[in-house]
Amino acid sequence: MKPYRSRTAGLVLGLALAAAGCGGEADPRPSPAPTAPSAPSAPAPPPAAAESAPPPRSPASRSPSRGSLLPSGYLPLWPFTDLADSRSFRADEDGRWNLDAGATALAFTRSYLGLAGIDRVTSRSVGAVEARIGVGYRAEGGALTAAVVHLFRAGGSPDGPWEVVGTDDTTLSLTTPSYGARASSPVAVAGRITGVDENLRARLVHPHAGDPLGEYCCLPAGGRDARWRLALPFTGGIEEVATLVVWTGGHVAEVERFAVTGIRP
Repeated sequence: MKPYRSRTAGLVLGLALAAAGCGGEADPRPSPAPTAPSAPSAPAPPPAAAESAPPPRSPASRSPSRGSLLPSGYLPLWPFTDLADSRSFRADEDGRWNLDAGATALAFTRSYLGLAGIDRVTSRSVGAVEARIGVGYRAEGGALTAAVVHLFRAGGSPDGPWEVVGTDDTTLSLTTPSYGARASSPVAVAGRITGVDENLRARLVHPHAGDPLGEYCCLPAGGRDARWRLALPFTGGIEEVATLVVWTGGHVAEVERFAVTGIRP
């Protein structure tokens, strides 16, 4: 199976390269660190432990076992579905962008999830086989982070392509359905949020579907660590791992924060 290029490899590559021309730190070229801006909504508490991302694991489990795409417990959200899928991309020159964690995180957000306005890398923590990349947008006073995308090198190889496995939740969390759960329509979606006059939307995307399987708009929300809940109907079967994304915005950008989780077939 050729690696999924989400609405063609050319589109993904163009998005990743286009981001390099924006302000802030856009992949693959570094730029000065963003200044500390004021928050677009209510003051947020210190980041909480990741809720929709997989639970922390010991350093020994951070590399895939032989013949595996990812470490045990993690789901391949995008762009590959298995180890053979990731290896086949090496013969495709359009896939060179996938060797950069920042470009991969931006392409996942913009092309696969379809979140408008996320055009720059705001933070970067990259190890030999694991990375966390902050992605965001420009606002008055500097760049703001919408989410921190969690990635692993496919197959645990230090020169392998990057695979997205989730996001690290902070002031917007997605706790239901749990990471790796199986779901049917309508799927119950829930989490917690800190903010003022928030407007939550949700979308379910699948690597082999040209359009989202389902979308939800809109749920007013706000408060401090307040609970939110919605029901997302969707059509079509989930044949491979699908990604559920929830986001809020409308104060200074269309998408200001987002969180994702993976659903099994």
